[in-house]
Amino acid sequence: MKRDRILRGLKFVLFAVLFLTVFGFVVRSLWNWLTPALFGWHLITFWQAVGILLLSKILFGGFRGGPGRHMYWRHRMRERWEHMTPEEREKFREGMRGRCGPFGPPAAQPKA
Repeated sequence: MKRDRILRGLKFVLFAVLFLTVFGFVVRSLWNWLTPALFGWHLITFWQAVGILLLSKILFGGFRGGPGRHMYWRHRMRERWEHMTPEEREKFREGMRGRCGPFGPPAAQPKA
């Protein structure tokens, strides 16, 4: 059991180092290929490329994986909507109109 955990930890470290190495070289190569020709900037080293990757992670929150992970709230709201009665849905819509203004198709106005 403990041996499996050690192997998983070693695999994680191996893939992290591999990821860092590959993406560091890709960023360095792209930077050194594009920016001097386009903007006249200097060439960068591998470690500077790794620093750019880390900075982009901090600033933009990249490397998240699949597109569905951060959209969990949408799935949860759809499930809640499906379990609401028509009266609960209308009450929810009225509450949202009070906060956000009208949305959806306009309701039919009764003719006088």
